[in-house]
Amino acid sequence: MTDRDVTLGPIDLHLLAEGTHARLFEKMGAQVTARDGRPGTQFSVWAPNAETIDLIGDWNGWRLGETPMRSLGPSGVWQAFVPGVGPGQRYKLHIRSRHDGYTVNKADPFAFASEVPPLTASVVASLDYGWNDADWMRARRERNALEAPVSAYEVHLGSWMRDPARPGQVLSFRELAPRLAEHVQRCGFTHVELMPIMEHPFYGSWGYQVTSFFAPSARYGAPEDFMFFVDTLHRSGIGVLLDWTPAHFPTDEHGLIYFDGTHLYEHADPRRGLHAEWGSAVFNYGRNEVRSFLLSNAVFWLDRYHIDGLRVDAVASMLYLDYGRKAGQWIPNQYGGNEDLEAVDFLKTFNATVYRERPDVQTIAEESTAWPMVSRPTYLGGLGFGLKWDMGWMHDTLAYFQNDPVYRRYHHNKLTFRGLYMFSENFVLPLSHDEVVYGKRSLLNKMPGDDWQKFANLRLLYAYMWAQPGKKLLFMGGEFGQWNEWNHDVSLDWHLLRQGAAHGQLQLLIGELNRLYRAEPSLHRRDADPRGFEWIAADDVENSVYAFLRTGGDGDQTILGVFNCTPIPRFNYRIGVPGEGVWAEVLNTDAAAFGGSNHGNVGGVEATPVPSHGRPFSLNLTLPPLGALYLKRADG
Repeated sequence: MTDRDVTLGPIDLHLLAEGTHARLFEKMGAQVTARDGRPGTQFSVWAPNAETIDLIGDWNGWRLGETPMRSLGPSGVWQAFVPGVGPGQRYKLHIRSRHDGYTVNKADPFAFASEVPPLTASVVASLDYGWNDADWMRARRERNALEAPVSAYEVHLGSWMRDPARPGQVLSFRELAPRLAEHVQRCGFTHVELMPIMEHPFYGSWGYQVTSFFAPSARYGAPEDFMFFVDTLHRSGIGVLLDWTPAHFPTDEHGLIYFDGTHLYEHADPRRGLHAEWGSAVFNYGRNEVRSFLLSNAVFWLDRYHIDGLRVDAVASMLYLDYGRKAGQWIPNQYGGNEDLEAVDFLKTFNATVYRERPDVQTIAEESTAWPMVSRPTYLGGLGFGLKWDMGWMHDTLAYFQNDPVYRRYHHNKLTFRGLYMFSENFVLPLSHDEVVYGKRSLLNKMPGDDWQKFANLRLLYAYMWAQPGKKLLFMGGEFGQWNEWNHDVSLDWHLLRQGAAHGQLQLLIGELNRLYRAEPSLHRRDADPRGFEWIAADDVENSVYAFLRTGGDGDQTILGVFNCTPIPRFNYRIGVPGEGVWAEVLNTDAAAFGGSNHGNVGGVEATPVPSHGRPFSLNLTLPPLGALYLKRADG
């Protein structure tokens, strides 16, 4: 180990206090280093209201008074270099506050590793790893671009797959990596989006209640094991997006809450500092050191773990002071409004910082309201995110498809309404974990009809989703039609792929949709560009038929999507098209290979000079029952 200066200098302390330090992970926490040739670990923590701080850990028998930290003065930072301490040693911070004699043992906010819950100590880690993903890193800017095909597979690592020989245990990062990479490649997804993997005490929180923001959960292994996981996916051509939770944190005593005997990370007033619905604390975005903590945490995962993008959870709860609160339970801003101006400013700074540090990644907002310009640049007044989840599309589309087809004519506008706003943001179309829990049923079980119709409806839904402008996200299990709701305590029902052909056929369709989405520029190049979409038939209410064009750039072949949302085959159905020639049927969700009834157009149809839908040529099509067609000009 060579000497490495990890002492926070005057510039570091200035940036910390200014709220703009984005690389505190290089200096704070437990930094394995050497001083004067002696290997050891430099510990640093921010606790301005502490009277004393003692390090207790494996090396001193967890005894107080043997490893005191020293204050760096007005900055509120405390430090100690401990010779001989290295990776794998456990520790906590024993803090005695200036206020009321409060004492507590805390985990290190900047710890790179932690014990396996329910144990709560921090663990010294070096983060040394030999990466092998240089090819991915060189190319990822174009793979993450707005013009690129981005189809994400959302995963909860603890319940994606388990070993039947080890009941109740999760697979490790190293065990999951090759299995997940193979499955994602088979299904054709471009990215994996991981529900939070930061350390969290309550497994049932799915990772959204984080206590150690810089530590991957020890349930799945050590930091280098998660690096191996990301490296494996990258070497398999798969991007890794990570859920990030800056909206709140749990109130477990060893965590950030009341850290130094004061409300340091959270607001003191519960009308701002507590989420009553979630039982968690709200970060104080107006405190500069807290902003530096969060900015550094975001950059940390992108820097040290090569993460390709951050999906920011619960953005709406950050933006609104009255989120989840009744009258009298919240404090208006200085102008009397319900906007959290400090959170807005933080989100803008966060996005500007991420894109400055890593311009080849994406930030993605899970934002469920009509807040304007979420995915527009900060210099135009936007929040600066790269993408935003289209929650309205999700709600409308699922509501439509859950209707018996006989009633769909009365809800026709649920699928057309998006046309009014689909390019107001850079959207992701999400069918996420939130839609298949708490009695909402699995996607397959949401569909009406008998088993054949359920699968046909789901195939139709997926084809409609993949043809719509916007990036795609599908939660695990949806790709093969899981019957059961998601249960975080058990594995997905992989046995369905062995027991019934329909599940494998649905997975085959997902693979084909992803293949077409990647192969056909018109299906992805203008996902966020109004020139990429044009309605052909938006008003056939009686037949519940929809048709539209997707168009790429110059030289890209236009794709026609036609969707019959009833179980009745439509023969001699005429659709206007922009050009003559043969239009090849490049996808038919009713094909026998996908479990359908094989209604179709024998591979293609020639356009005839019969005007329809305001166009000089048209196709005379057979529309399959509960089926979708993609067609394109065979001659280019």
